[in-house]
Amino acid sequence: MRTTTPTTPTTFRDAATAVRNLGILAHVDAGKTTLTERVLYATGAIHKRGEVHEGTTVTDFDTQERDRGITIFAAAVSCAWDGHRINLIDTPGHVDFSDEVERSLRVLDGAVAVFDAVAGVEPQSESVWRQADRHGVPRIAFVNKMDRVGADLDAAVASLRERLHVVPLVVQLPIGREDGFTGVVDLVRMRALVWGAGQDTCRVSAVPDELREEARLRRRLLDEQVAELHPAALDEYCATSELSADTLAGALRELTRGGEGVVVLCGTAYRNRGVEPLLDAIVAYLPAPADMPPVRGTLGAAGQERRPDPAAPFAALAFKVNATATGRLTCLRVYSGTMSKGDTVLDAGTGRTERIGRILRVQADRHAEVERAVAGDIVAVVGLKTTRAGSTLCAPDAPLVLEPPTAAAPVVSVAVEARIAADTGRLATALARLVEEDPSLVLRTDPETGQTVLSGMGELHLEVAVEKIRRSHGLGIEVGRPRVAYRETVASGVSGLVYRHVKQDGGAGQFAHVVIDVEPLDGEGFEFRSTVVGGRVPQEFVRAVEAGCRDALVEGPLGGHPVTGLRVTLTDGATHSKDSSEMAFRAAGRFGLREALRAGVMELLEPVVEVVVTVPDDAVGGVLGDLAARRGRVSGSAARTGTTVITAAVPLAELFGYASRLRSRTQGRGTFTARPTGYAPVPAALTRETLSA
Repeated sequence: MRTTTPTTPTTFRDAATAVRNLGILAHVDAGKTTLTERVLYATGAIHKRGEVHEGTTVTDFDTQERDRGITIFAAAVSCAWDGHRINLIDTPGHVDFSDEVERSLRVLDGAVAVFDAVAGVEPQSESVWRQADRHGVPRIAFVNKMDRVGADLDAAVASLRERLHVVPLVVQLPIGREDGFTGVVDLVRMRALVWGAGQDTCRVSAVPDELREEARLRRRLLDEQVAELHPAALDEYCATSELSADTLAGALRELTRGGEGVVVLCGTAYRNRGVEPLLDAIVAYLPAPADMPPVRGTLGAAGQERRPDPAAPFAALAFKVNATATGRLTCLRVYSGTMSKGDTVLDAGTGRTERIGRILRVQADRHAEVERAVAGDIVAVVGLKTTRAGSTLCAPDAPLVLEPPTAAAPVVSVAVEARIAADTGRLATALARLVEEDPSLVLRTDPETGQTVLSGMGELHLEVAVEKIRRSHGLGIEVGRPRVAYRETVASGVSGLVYRHVKQDGGAGQFAHVVIDVEPLDGEGFEFRSTVVGGRVPQEFVRAVEAGCRDALVEGPLGGHPVTGLRVTLTDGATHSKDSSEMAFRAAGRFGLREALRAGVMELLEPVVEVVVTVPDDAVGGVLGDLAARRGRVSGSAARTGTTVITAAVPLAELFGYASRLRSRTQGRGTFTARPTGYAPVPAALTRETLSA
């Protein structure tokens, strides 16, 4: 245990080895933000501890975060411990903001996963763990809230083994239970770390007599676990039947960085117990930028690697953009080279050059200006005009494109419009800035309904986005469900419908006589043909009739929806030597088809999407029942390890609110994707209800 005063940040020359870039991952309310606050306090970065329930924490600085008591936006902070700089990102725990976690994990070298000592592995902690798996991010686990009633380290560790399928390597033994939790036994160094009442630092002492035998047994179990996984440790264990502290620490470091085991620590962040050992573990076990494999990028059609060397060509990835009223703040992870104030860099994706204005060391909503950043650093830059999240910035003479973070497809949409028509332009600007900051939000204008539709990862996600516009720009916004784009089609057509268009109001008149058949067409679309013989309708008038029919397809007789899935055949007609014209036959085609549609039997069509739902095995029954209630037709299912993938066709109108419903039924572990597949008839029993709505 190191009890020295936190040191100043590392110099640029050793940044690749003396920096730790990590994130804090967990389920909602596991204590991520409180732990981050205690880390900043223990390292001397702040001098007063903030509290989530008081809205005084450093990383939850946004007004909505403080009002709601949850982390919404990933916030970066920087601190120093034992000669190392720790760049830490406090990530959201709510499933609606998982894209913030995804973008953060893309640029991190390690992570601390926080678990509740009572609840163990919770649904969203399982989800973020899988996200970290995809990025290959090494992790250590911190079992928090050991002072709660019902706290059980062994049960929490068992849930890690069973739910996450990992090998937990427990390096601490709690001293005291629940409210009596006062410290831990460090099983690596075999010593006690005890926090007294009201003390912010621990006291190092011998292992208490009553815990000595249990500590010895647990240390032996830890030695055996490590020896099974680490060849060098196995050699020493076979020779001496135990592992030295240095051998054990070295093996734990290699197992953590290789992802073969997860070091587990415990404590209570709220009472400031267990934070310093966690900081020591971060420095000892999680990788530095120099320990990571070279970052891979593309240069034209070829691949290329860049090592975290300050002397190498510059390459950095933008992972977050804050479009503030005073300018754009772009967060970067520098992978190679050196970036200085005033440098000109290339946005490899767009081919445009950007000038580095100021370089800032980020402390949530506060910043400290620095002259340069080197490989391994996470900093913010002022002055970039067009760089977006996911853009690669590089040296102009050494272009490189790094893989951007992947953005999940949005699953929930709302229609937004300004309450006052005069604010429409301001709303469009605010929405554009919002989407620039958060790539998981998608903005579009429905070409049929004309609505502005905002799509996101969940109902809370959209609620937060809309509220941000209201507060930041003072705009009144109306929010509602987007209208579903229905269609109308012909269920039973008509034959030989005669329509005469005659108009005489002085001067040249209008005359057109058409006879048409209307019948259903397999699939969507419109087909027009002419069987007129003998030149009774000249070809130029036939084209005018077709154009008129297409005009009539814009609004159907049922509810004014576009008409599709029909074939119109012009079978006969007549002309007038003076009054017939293309305009007259176009009008005849339009009004004639409208009359034919009213005379036939029409059917309402609704958009249908193919939904692929991934759910835990224990929730399959409830999900299938819910899909059936939404008029879904299941077309297949496939079993995977612990999960089932269900494929179904569901009417789009029935999917509103489905994301929240699915998460409720699966405790947040269910996910789904949807893609349009076409249109299907609305059941007759629902047609009248749909039209009246």
